[in-house]
Amino acid sequence: MLVLITYDVSTITGAGQKRLRKVSKVCQNYGQRVQNSVFECIVDATQLTLLKHELISIIDKRQDSLRFYQLGNNYKNKIEHIGVKESLDLEGPLIL
Repeated sequence: MLVLITYDVSTITGAGQKRLRKVSKVCQNYGQRVQNSVFECIVDATQLTLLKHELISIIDKRQDSLRFYQLGNNYKNKIEHIGVKESLDLEGPLIL
């Protein structure tokens, strides 16, 4: 299923900046960045549970926020992109 993850991490302090880097790194392990604080991740139910657990263990719930949008398996006709930075086909072949 495709899951859209958005986050807002307070970076006023050094600890906040460190949390932001950690959140970004965890999200990069599961998907691709499509905006500064937005990732598209194709995961199964188990991976989603692990991903949520990892992110929740990093953020400070008093200062930061996470949002998970589950778009399911039939997501291709639910996404429209206009402008620069075209996204990759996450399920397509990887060509290096």
